[in-house]
Amino acid sequence: MLDHLICDCDGVLVDSEVIADHVMLDTLSTTFPGVDFAPVVKTAFGQQTSRFLEGIETTFNLTLPADFLSTIEQNVEVALASSLSAIGGVRAALQRVTLPAAVVSNSRMTRVRASVKRAGLQEIFGERVFSAEQVARPKPYPDVYLFAAQQLGVEPARCIVVEDSVAGLNAARAAGMKTIAFVGASHIPDGYADALRKMGITRIMQHMDELPALIEAGMRGEFGDVQS
Repeated sequence: MLDHLICDCDGVLVDSEVIADHVMLDTLSTTFPGVDFAPVVKTAFGQQTSRFLEGIETTFNLTLPADFLSTIEQNVEVALASSLSAIGGVRAALQRVTLPAAVVSNSRMTRVRASVKRAGLQEIFGERVFSAEQVARPKPYPDVYLFAAQQLGVEPARCIVVEDSVAGLNAARAAGMKTIAFVGASHIPDGYADALRKMGITRIMQHMDELPALIEAGMRGEFGDVQS
């Protein structure tokens, strides 16, 4: 049985990953002209920006400017303010779900709250918004999911999580929660759903209108002990 729905934000509620990736690539390429960052930036989704940039320094043997993280975040905020959109059908789908819903994200709290507001989802989530800023370790560690469950007063095993990234799915499963993988955002690469199936993930949805029926099945106990 299920007591609570938890949604990732970027790539699940809002179609923001493709915007953030474009800003990341543009800012890196402007700072280090001649270096091809495109293949690595495609792997960024689901990661905290700070940790991704640490990986960039290691991979390319570069030293980023001291203010590079804040520059990226500022550039992303500007881009999101002008072009962010909600995932198609997400508001209608969430309104049909009878479980209470929360948001858990690796992004900064200010960005998460702004994204929820821009998507018109404030009344659905209320104050049930959580960020990896509130815990020691971001996804793929389970810390932020466990923290959210504690704050919500629910057992992790009775939560179901909608995530788009492998890091997020692994974090939720490590917390003991059931998962649904959403592969309908614009940043998702071809073949991603097949890759998830090879990892043993079976609950995969392409469109948000599939969500209510999946939640109802979980509430009836039809998922059993299968996490994904």
